[in-house]
Amino acid sequence: MQQLAGRVPVLVDGGIRRGHRCLEAPLRGANVIMIGRPYLYALAVAGADGVARCLSLLIEELRLAMALVGAACLADLNRDLEWPPPFRPRISGGTP
Repeated sequence: MQQLAGRVPVLVDGGIRRGHRCLEAPLRGANVIMIGRPYLYALAVAGADGVARCLSLLIEELRLAMALVGAACLADLNRDLEWPPPFRPRISGGTP
């Protein structure tokens, strides 16, 4: 993602089921998070009220996750908050 350096918007689609995932995506460089399947399930089960409930649950879970990492707003998020830290393989030039 660092190679893109903000020149290309990064969209995350799929796999977002919980509010803390909405927190992780921007930490890893996403500009947009698309949530589809939870809305479809909620719509099928309870119609418009189900979609509203689904959205409120995601927002509350996101707020809780942000409070746990000490972020008051999305602008406060940075890569230092990510845990576990991203895997960065060591490159050695000699024998092990």
